[in-house]
Amino acid sequence: MTGASRHTVREAVQALVHAGMLERRQGSGTYVVSNDEHCGALAEYFAAARERDVLELREALEVTATSLAAQRRDATDISTLQAILVRRNELWSRDPDTESQRTEMVSADVALHRAIVAASHNEVYLQFYDLLLPTLSRSVEVRPVGIRASYEAQHTELVDAVIAGDPQRAVAAARVFISVLRG
Repeated sequence: MTGASRHTVREAVQALVHAGMLERRQGSGTYVVSNDEHCGALAEYFAAARERDVLELREALEVTATSLAAQRRDATDISTLQAILVRRNELWSRDPDTESQRTEMVSADVALHRAIVAASHNEVYLQFYDLLLPTLSRSVEVRPVGIRASYEAQHTELVDAVIAGDPQRAVAAARVFISVLRG
């Protein structure tokens, strides 16, 4: 469904088991056992992680969450996504004059992606994504206006696919977005 290999998913789960956030129980499954202390440690780990590694984790999480959001979004999610997209695109259509304007642009972009994850109605995904937010905020770059037009179109397609309830289209849009981030 996400395109992530089983090996990649196993490695991610094993890392979370090793970090103490998941517990494997023989014959029963894998369970979340995280507490605030583990969350803080994991957030610090993400902050120090290589950008490529964070992007790969983001791909696995966002592609799946986008598919789920397209299947599970409700009327509140739709109106939230539409409002955040309008605000994001409005902010990103201008050149920022100040650091505070750049910060506002980044916040709007990150808020849109978080709203998509929230629309998946998977609380574990959302909590995990929230741990990534500081790292994601630092990695979002304010690009020149000419390049930003394509990002606006990509974000619009992503939201439109979720709103339309089309998981395949949403996954395709998420993959395009991530591939552009890879460069």
